[in-house]
Amino acid sequence: MPITLPATLPAYDVLSAEGVNVMSDTRAARQDIRPLKIGLLNLMPKKIQTENQFARLIGATPLQIDFRLIRMTEHETRNTAAEHMEEFYQSFQEVKHEKFDGLLITGAPIEHLPFDQVTYWDELREVFDWTQTNVQSTFGVCWGGMAMINYFHGVRKHPLERKAFGCFRHQNLAPASPFLRGFSDDVLIPVSRWTEIRQEEVDATEGLETLLGSAEVGPALIKDPAHRALYIFNHFEYDSGTLKEEYDRDIAAGKTINVPVNYYPEDDPSRVPTNRWRSHAHLLYGNWINEIYQSTPYNMDEIGLAARDD
Repeated sequence: MPITLPATLPAYDVLSAEGVNVMSDTRAARQDIRPLKIGLLNLMPKKIQTENQFARLIGATPLQIDFRLIRMTEHETRNTAAEHMEEFYQSFQEVKHEKFDGLLITGAPIEHLPFDQVTYWDELREVFDWTQTNVQSTFGVCWGGMAMINYFHGVRKHPLERKAFGCFRHQNLAPASPFLRGFSDDVLIPVSRWTEIRQEEVDATEGLETLLGSAEVGPALIKDPAHRALYIFNHFEYDSGTLKEEYDRDIAAGKTINVPVNYYPEDDPSRVPTNRWRSHAHLLYGNWINEIYQSTPYNMDEIGLAARDD
């Protein structure tokens, strides 16, 4: 939550430049409070596990959150009970007339496919366009982020010869960013993907800013102000045992897979993995929620109006 200071106080400019969450007293006096409506467009096969992971992070904020679960309209999941989907999810076509303060778009295990060969690509493109008029801030995660940055900017995903798998150190490239408030100079983030976004292509694209990046696995968190979006290609939301589950699954299936790097103590899969990213996960998603809180209109009908007027 922000600290309220007079805009003329010297500390206001100093703290703002340092990335501290500061609000002027005049702005605070005009604020009304209501629950924030955050949607989760869940593209992962294990719906319940993904719901838990994101709800845990979104629910840690002191603000009241109306958390809504959304699915692609025609895509049928084979890994989650139909009763669960019927009771707790709405299709995109059912909610597209609504306004949302925030939207999370998850990854999906379809990295090997060109975007236009994904069965629900046409509807997902509709979702991306819809975010520009009906959503205050969108957060694309892993494949979801790669799909968004490709759709809006043409930045490509490139196949890797070897899966990026494990916990990798990332450099904080924008310490004053409000999204990285409270972050250390370097951060450990779980990674699990067969594709990458390349920093040189991001640098060549006007309007994008890399906030977190790794010399080993490339850019991780990218800010796209023109589309009121963040893209993250790695997995702060992962539970302590998620990489272990993926590793054990592939071993049981006889697939060639490396031990996830920098994950197990001494890289020994017989030992219990250590979670060293949880605090930064809560910081990132808490900062995102706070930025939404500060920028979203009290009257939700006004969301997206400025974008249409530009």
